[in-house]
Amino acid sequence: MSKYTKLASDIIDNIGGESNVQDLKHCVTRLRFTLVDDSLANDDILKNMDGVITIVKAMNQYMVVIGEHVADVYDEVMSQLKLNPTEKKQKPKVKKGFLNWALGMIMAGTSPVLNLLCACGIVKGIAIISTIVGLSADSGIYALLNAAGDSMFFFLPLALGYNVAKECKIDPFVGFLLAAALLYPTIQGVDLNFFGYTVNATYTSSFLPIFFGLIIAVPLYKWLSEILPNVIKGFVVPVIVLLIAFPLTFMILGPLADATGTVIDGALNFFLEKTPILGSILLGGIWQVLVMFGVHAIPSVMAFYNLLAGKPTPLLAVTGNVCFAVCGTLLGVVIKTKDKELKATTSSSLFSSVLGVTEPAMYGIVIPRKILLLTTCIGGAVTGLVVGLFRMKMYSYTGLGAFGLLGMISPDDANFFAIGLMVILPFIASLVATLFLYNEENEVVNDDENSEKPTKIMKTNDVVSLKMPIDGKISPLSHSNDEAFARGALGKGCMITPENGNVYSPVKGVVRTLFPTKHAIGIVSDDGIEVLIHIGINTVNLEGKYFEANVKQGDAVKEGQLLITFDIKNIEKAGYSTETLIVVTNSEDYLDVIEVDNNQHRHKETIINVIGLGV
Repeated sequence: MSKYTKLASDIIDNIGGESNVQDLKHCVTRLRFTLVDDSLANDDILKNMDGVITIVKAMNQYMVVIGEHVADVYDEVMSQLKLNPTEKKQKPKVKKGFLNWALGMIMAGTSPVLNLLCACGIVKGIAIISTIVGLSADSGIYALLNAAGDSMFFFLPLALGYNVAKECKIDPFVGFLLAAALLYPTIQGVDLNFFGYTVNATYTSSFLPIFFGLIIAVPLYKWLSEILPNVIKGFVVPVIVLLIAFPLTFMILGPLADATGTVIDGALNFFLEKTPILGSILLGGIWQVLVMFGVHAIPSVMAFYNLLAGKPTPLLAVTGNVCFAVCGTLLGVVIKTKDKELKATTSSSLFSSVLGVTEPAMYGIVIPRKILLLTTCIGGAVTGLVVGLFRMKMYSYTGLGAFGLLGMISPDDANFFAIGLMVILPFIASLVATLFLYNEENEVVNDDENSEKPTKIMKTNDVVSLKMPIDGKISPLSHSNDEAFARGALGKGCMITPENGNVYSPVKGVVRTLFPTKHAIGIVSDDGIEVLIHIGINTVNLEGKYFEANVKQGDAVKEGQLLITFDIKNIEKAGYSTETLIVVTNSEDYLDVIEVDNNQHRHKETIINVIGLGV
C-alpha cells in the first residue's frame, strides 16, 4: 500500500465512483478526468480534501489539482480504477464541441512525452552553452549532444501517432506506422510527382500532419475491424489503412495541416509580432488568470507547433517565465505573514514555483487573497515587458521555471543579460508590490467566490448552536472510520451512531448541495455556517439506493425540518457503515467548533456550539 492509496480511493469515491470515469490523464499538477456525468462529483468534499488543492472544470475535463505529487497519485488512482483501454464506457452526457475534441486529442498526444521533450531541450541548451565556452561545433562530443537533443523533436510524429491512436481506442502501433511512413528519409523535402501534381513536403519535427492523417486512419481502422473476419483482420486492416491513409496524408492532409499551422502561427503571434511590447505585457499580465481557469494549456499547446517546426516563439518566452513573478509574491508573503502555518506552506510553494509549478501557490495562497493575484499579475506584466523590449523567444522546450531558461538561449546570440532580467525584474516587481499592498490583518480570504454570503456576521464570543440532525449517540470525529473526516480535513464536527433513518436540518438556512446519491447534504445557515451531513461510509457506492430526499438543492429549510430518510437495515445488510458525520466545513472562520458531549441525544437537541472569531 502506497502513501497515496487512501487519497486515491477518496478521490475516486467523490468523483462519482469508478463507473463515472471515462478517461483519466494528468499534467504537471492536475488529474484530468473525463467523467460520464460531472454532476455526480462531490465538488465541496474534493475541494476540502487533504491532499487536494482545488478542483477546476474546463475543456470538458474535471480537473483535481494535486500539486507536484500528481504523478504518484495518478499511478495509484489508475491502479485502483483498473481502466481498460479497450473497454467501452458510457459516453459523457455533455457532448464535446469540435474545438474541445481537437484540443483533447492534441493534449493526449503531447502530454505523455512532455518530460522527454524537456530532457532533449535541456541537452540542446547544454550543447549551445558548450560551444560558447569553447567546444568545437565540429567535435564528436558536440555531434552526440546535438543528436541527443534533436532526437525527440525530430521523431516526434512517431510518439504523437502512437499516443493519439491509443487515445482513439485503436491499435497504437497503427498510428506509429502511419507516422513512420511520413518520416521515411528519401521522401523528405524532394519533389514527388503524382499524375502531374507535385508535392514537396518534410514531416520530420512536425506536429499537426500526423493528427490530420489519423482523422482518416482511425475511422477507417474501426470500420474495417468490424467488417473483416477475425482470422485476417490482424494484418489486413493495417495494410488497407496504410495504403489509403498514408498517400492521402502525404499529398493532401499534410500540406493542409501545414497551412493550418501557418494560420495558427499568425493568430497567436499577431500582437506579439506587430506590437511586441504591448502584446507581451498583456499576455504576461493575464497568464496566471488563464492558469486559474485551467485554459492555459490551449495557447501553450498550439505554440508548440512553431517550436517543434524549428520556429522560435515569443509566446512561450512570456508564459514560461511568469512563474518568477509568482515567486516574488510568495517571498513577500513569507516576509510579512505572522501565521506560522501560512509561512511554511508558502515556503514550500515557493520552491515548486521556482521550477515552474505554480498551481499549488496559485490555488492555495494567491487566488484566495485577491491582492496577491493583483501583485502576481503586475509581475507577470513586467515579464512581458522584458520579453517585448528585448524581443526574447523560446528556441527549445527545456521545461518550466529555472530549467526553462535554457530554452531561451539563442544559438546565434546568447543574450544572458536579458534572460537574467526575465527572472530578476518580475520577481522584484511582485515582491515590492506584495510588501506594499498585502496587509495580513485586513485580508479577506475568498475560498469560494460563488458561495452563499452570510446574512448575519458572528461577533467575538457569539455562540451559535447546531442541533442534532438525527437521533443517536455522539462520538468524537476522530473515531470515524473515514480517514478524511477523522483527521478533520473537511472541518470540525462530530460523529453520530444513528438510531433511525430520519435526518433533520440542524440549522435554518439554504440547501447548498444535495448529492445525487442523496447520502450527503450541505447547508449554509443564515449565520453563514456551512454544515455538511454525510450519511455512512462509502455509501456513495449505493448510488442513491435506500436513500430518499425530502428537499432539493436551493431550498430554504427550517431548523428541525426533515431532509433525508434512509434505510439503516438494508444499508448495513449491504455491508456499509451508517455512521453519520456532521462537520462545519468553514471551521477556520470561527474561534472554535465544539461538540457538547459524547452522550445519547434526540434530534433538535444541541450537538455543536460554534464560537465566533470576531470582526
